[in-house]
Amino acid sequence: MADPGGCFVDPEHELADRVGMAMVRLNKMHAQVAHQMAKQGMDKSAFVLLANLAGLGECRSSALAEAVLSDPSTVSRQVAGLVKDGLVERRADPADGRASVLAVTEAGRQLLMERRRHRNEAIDRVFADWADDDYKGFADLFERFVHDYERQIPALLTERGLGIRAGGEK
Repeated sequence: MADPGGCFVDPEHELADRVGMAMVRLNKMHAQVAHQMAKQGMDKSAFVLLANLAGLGECRSSALAEAVLSDPSTVSRQVAGLVKDGLVERRADPADGRASVLAVTEAGRQLLMERRRHRNEAIDRVFADWADDDYKGFADLFERFVHDYERQIPALLTERGLGIRAGGEK
């Protein structure tokens, strides 16, 4: 069987291909949003770091890198920009005064709340014509999918030689 792009799709993986292609389309739309955000001065990867740091709470840069499955040196460069913009601050690590931890500032929290509100308003518009039960059912299944996907990604990356090994090395 061929997909609309003319590529062969193994019938055994037809459902996986449908989900994968929908993810490609979703990622394309997300990239467009990220491009617009970048025009307004917020890089998508920096925003992801800010949101993850807010969820983690105060932590070292290495822990943040691990949480986002990224290289510590890359995260360090991105965090420097967030610090410069006043969205993140470095504090002395209470457990080791020689080290520092990262924390989201009040300005960072305000930005996250504003962006979250905008995102939620946009998503509500997408689902405006859906029955409440359908919207809830989709949300439940989508959360389940994302949870399982997050759980599988580190192993899949490692199997393909793309994972991050101990010490932050690729």
